[in-house]
Parts: sequence; C-alpha cells; structure tokens
Amino acid sequence: MPDVAVAATWLGHATILFDSPKGRRVIIDPWLDNPSCPSDCKDVGKIDLVLVTHGHSDHIEDAPALAKRTGATVIGNFEVCQWLGMKGVEKTSPMNKGGSQDQAGIRVSMVHALHSSSYDDAGSIVYLGEAGGYVLRFENGLSVYCAGDTALFGDMALIKDLYAPAIAFLPIGDLFTMGPEAAARAVDLLGVRQVVPIHYGTFPALTGTVDRFRRLVEPKGVRVLELKPGVKTEIRA
Repeated sequence: MPDVAVAATWLGHATILFDSPKGRRVIIDPWLDNPSCPSDCKDVGKIDLVLVTHGHSDHIEDAPALAKRTGATVIGNFEVCQWLGMKGVEKTSPMNKGGSQDQAGIRVSMVHALHSSSYDDAGSIVYLGEAGGYVLRFENGLSVYCAGDTALFGDMALIKDLYAPAIAFLPIGDLFTMGPEAAARAVDLLGVRQVVPIHYGTFPALTGTVDRFRRLVEPKGVRVLELKPGVKTEIRA
C-alpha cells in the first residue's frame, strides 16, 4: 500500500491515540481526566480498539465507559478482560504475554513489562493479572512498541529481535516506572532510533524530564519526539 503515515496523538500521561493508515483508531490506556489532557480532547470520538496494559486506574479508568459508548473491542490480559466484562463491556479479546492477534487489520503482540497491576474497586483491591506492553504492526508495516508502565529489563533485546519496532513509546517519569537513565538504556536494547516519552510530568512525584532524556539519547543519534498533548503527529520509520 502507499506510504500513508500513522498518526499519534498523546493525550497526556500514558494515553495514546493512533489513527492507522486505513482509518482505524486505537487508544492505549485511556485515562482522559488526567491533568495533561486538553479539555477539548476528552471526547475522542470513534474508536475501534482499546488496549489496556495493566489495571491501575491511571491506565484503565475510562476503558469501560469508552468501550460501551463506542462499541470498541478491548484487548488486555485475561484478568483485565474478565473484570471489564463484569463492568458491562461486551466486546473483549483477551490475550497474554507472548501472544499476537489481528484486530481491525492491525497486528497486536503483547510483550513483557515489569510492573504491578490492580484496581481499587469500591475499596477492595482487585488483582488484574500481570502488566504488559504492546507491539503494534500497522497496515503499512510500521511497527510501534508501547511499553506501558515498566522497569528496565534485559529482554527488551528480544523485543528488538522478534518485532523490530521502529519507534518506542517509553515511560520516563521515574518513581513508578523507568526514569530517563533507565529509559535511555532501554533505547539501546530496543535498537530504536525514534522515541516518544510518556508517563512524565503528570504529577510532581514524576520527576523525569524530556530534557534529561534527550541529553542522554540524542548524542547516540536517537530522535526524541516530544509530542504535545492533543496534537496529532505523523510518525514514520
């Protein structure tokens, strides 16, 4: 197919909206009431796929309502999908780390992440399986790694070998995820030349900065794509 770009819109924190070359719309970790999401972006319109990396409220909070309003299919681990089903979500497609599936013309692979996963459901802590990340291969062949919340782990090198992502969306905020230093090492393991920082600046506790991350990776020839919340940006290999 012609080289039609994928468009990415960062909606603050870890929420990312993709528009695929064939017009499919994929949102990852929908939390639209986060402090960085512009008020005019909270209604995301039509959605085909909702991907959830793990069960923490700052990643899953708006998934039930969004899926029910749009009729989107939700992809997550088995426990997340079971819980969403109990919340009235009718269309889920559970998977687990190591697996892949095709949805709406997009290849979705779930990969490892090092993080916890639970939800405070009316005062009760509900276990929602293990956290994961995703590699998306869009219709034009572009492969994008969305790490979700994670620490650095050595098997990121296997993500490079198995999926060859061209672009990585990596958390840099520190405290609950990698900070800039660990994320810079992740870039080495993944072999990517373009990185979009996420999960930073939402709260004062997330002290990692894009400037610090950029100083670590740009001397190696890595391009840091600092997306502005709510601004649609074309991404290419």
